[in-house]
Amino acid sequence: MIQVTLLMLLTSLAVGLPVAAVLALTGYVLSENYAFIPMTAASGELAWSHSNDFVLIAAPMFIMMGELMHRSGVSERLFSALTPWFTRVPGQLIHTNIAASAVFAATSGSSLATAATIGTVAIPNMDKGGYSRPLFLGSIAAGGTLGILIPPSVNMIIYAVLSETSVADLYAAGFLPGILLAVLFSAVVVVAVLWNPKLAPATDFQGSLWPARIAGLKHLVPPLCLFFLVVGSIYLGIATPTEAAALGLVATVGLVGLNGALTVPVLLSAFEGTVRTTCMIMLIVIAAFFLNFVMVSIGLVEAITGALLSLGWPPLAMLAAIVVFYLVLGCFMETISMMIATTPIIVPVIVKLGYSPVWWGIVFVILIEAALITPPVGLNLYVVQAVRKTGSIADLFKGSAPFLVAMLLTIILLVSFPQLALWLPTILNPKSGPV
Repeated sequence: MIQVTLLMLLTSLAVGLPVAAVLALTGYVLSENYAFIPMTAASGELAWSHSNDFVLIAAPMFIMMGELMHRSGVSERLFSALTPWFTRVPGQLIHTNIAASAVFAATSGSSLATAATIGTVAIPNMDKGGYSRPLFLGSIAAGGTLGILIPPSVNMIIYAVLSETSVADLYAAGFLPGILLAVLFSAVVVVAVLWNPKLAPATDFQGSLWPARIAGLKHLVPPLCLFFLVVGSIYLGIATPTEAAALGLVATVGLVGLNGALTVPVLLSAFEGTVRTTCMIMLIVIAAFFLNFVMVSIGLVEAITGALLSLGWPPLAMLAAIVVFYLVLGCFMETISMMIATTPIIVPVIVKLGYSPVWWGIVFVILIEAALITPPVGLNLYVVQAVRKTGSIADLFKGSAPFLVAMLLTIILLVSFPQLALWLPTILNPKSGPV
């Protein structure tokens, strides 16, 4: 049964079938051949109940926030406000790319939106300063991945639904690792530039930068206020994650309106982008829930968990094998599909090994981030290349490699010090119990 399932999934994906179709077809075949009674009769109820899930309603609202921010000109002002803070740091604008991505991530919840938005603003400045194209472009692609680690995050919402964990706990758990990863990205840039000064122009600015820094603070306030409105309302007990998403969307519309960018073309473009992304995600989610329902019903999840645990490996060795599995899988599979298809199978194994599902959610998101910048299917690489329009995508393949090292180092630190992820959820949400 396990072999049949893996063979179907891999063969269907290899021939290029849409992921939602692959998941639904696999569920149908398993149901017809291994279930005591066919499960397809329950597919309508499953589709309706899970598409009405209150937590999942937050996803399109966070996507809409990112779409509006991307199209309203907020990102240009954000980038300009951050630039003076890194003028004297080796690598200069490359650090601005990373910092702007981190701040924008706190409002968008999407890695692709973050990479596209920051790329649009940053890439015109790449050749003006004489920066190394691979490193500069790699920083945008890698910085964009912070969009799904620093809360709010659409991927964390999906993981929370699939693993039956708390969105609030996941958001709290992702904050410190998100900041840590952004700092490590910048550390990679500093080391690279000090090793090879030709990668970035010399830091020879003379004079005081404080007037420009202080003047730019007004452009940093709106996105940070959006972040504290969304995340703060959750932990103050004012709103659920879904209600916080609604508050954030209303505030984003107001911010875009105050900036004079709330026009009909901007709204229509944002609506179209939101609908396209939401429909893609929900179709995969519904198909994945059907497959998961069938696998649980026929005992396949329990069989896979038992097979893995029967290997007798120590928990750390098993965890390392799972990490390597995802690093390889991420080279060939789209990230949302990877998360939805594997979470119901892997999370029970992680829990049986004694690890927290909240902690694993953060490690898992970092592995998904790595998949976003790993060729040949790394979506962030292609998003940045599409914004760039000219040149070879090989620059991005080369430039993203150093940032993968920072991601792996973050995972090692999380394994060594789990409280990096678990401390804040315990402090901010003590009523949820152990995480």
